[in-house]
Amino acid sequence: MNKKNLNIGMIGCGFMAKTHSNAYSNVAHFFDVPYQPVLKTVCDLNAERAAAFAAKWGYEQIESDWRKVVADPAIDLIDICLPNNLHAEVAIAAAEAGKAVVSEKPLARTAAEAEPMVAAVEKAGVPNFVSFNYRRIPAVALAKRIIDEGKLGRVFHYRANFLQDWTINANVPQGGKDTWRLNVKEAGSGVTGDLLAHCIDLAIWQNGPVRDVTALTETFIKERMNAVTGKMEPVGIDDACTFLCRFANGSLGNFESTRYARGHKALFTFEINGEHASIKWDLHDLHRLQYFDHRDEGAVRGWRSIHVSDGDQPFMGAWWVPGLAIGYGESFTHQFKEFLEGMASGKPAGPTFRDALETNRICDAVLASAKSGQWVTV
Repeated sequence: MNKKNLNIGMIGCGFMAKTHSNAYSNVAHFFDVPYQPVLKTVCDLNAERAAAFAAKWGYEQIESDWRKVVADPAIDLIDICLPNNLHAEVAIAAAEAGKAVVSEKPLARTAAEAEPMVAAVEKAGVPNFVSFNYRRIPAVALAKRIIDEGKLGRVFHYRANFLQDWTINANVPQGGKDTWRLNVKEAGSGVTGDLLAHCIDLAIWQNGPVRDVTALTETFIKERMNAVTGKMEPVGIDDACTFLCRFANGSLGNFESTRYARGHKALFTFEINGEHASIKWDLHDLHRLQYFDHRDEGAVRGWRSIHVSDGDQPFMGAWWVPGLAIGYGESFTHQFKEFLEGMASGKPAGPTFRDALETNRICDAVLASAKSGQWVTV
């Protein structure tokens, strides 16, 4: 089948640009998608870095000014893999230029910053998508299927955590190319927008809207050297966050994230407890879903470990033979498969910019609650 080429303009060439570029390169090999992604242009302020990235990943050309990429009539899609403070300007300009837009998460630093992005893509009528990739891990997608089939029954509890340990050292700087996530001006928040945003996106996708929240945050190291200025500056991001919430369906949520959990590089888990059954998942064992059904015969009732590798499980029919697992990178391949299909069908894959705005609103409510010490309505 002859497929229309979709020329990609990648803005940024850090870690997330690698995951996206890898997915664009692979998606048409494994899935019958309606477009053929073409790695056309990669853009970075540092032309030498952009050239090295282009050579490694196969981009046809480089640019150091993102505005030129947006203005290029040959570019069909702008993919934003930049620090959070730069998402809005690029996305709005891309939408106004009639380009499809993909943005890394979170959509923006705050809901107020995200709202004009939503307005821009909806006014222009361009396809838009936010890269909350964990939705497309097969075991997580299977959990969603189980929930939608009603197998859990009424949901009582949703709990999730995302734990890391990479910022415990006070000598880790803030700001700059590698540590912008520790600078509030660039990131907007700390673990709330960076890590809990993933937990929140999955929670509202799986369990519905969040009604209100109460939260605690802490910044353990109060000053860090700015990697750009070389000066010691106050730290404005949250190093740790814990919050409780009530969902619109009446269930209770319990969320925790920190970068100060020694021994954890990326421990991401969720567990959902329902009237009839429970499910839980762990990123460290990402191809397995744990499932408990109280309706099983009592003598054999217990947690079962489902190895998600069979062809009748989400996405797996396109990969290897049953029993062979896939990994983190393939979640991006899956998301672009669904995004490209949505572009062709006119039924957008989620999360769209509007979907991701809700995650921003919840993050804002969490930070507001931590500041006020009060429950905050989303």
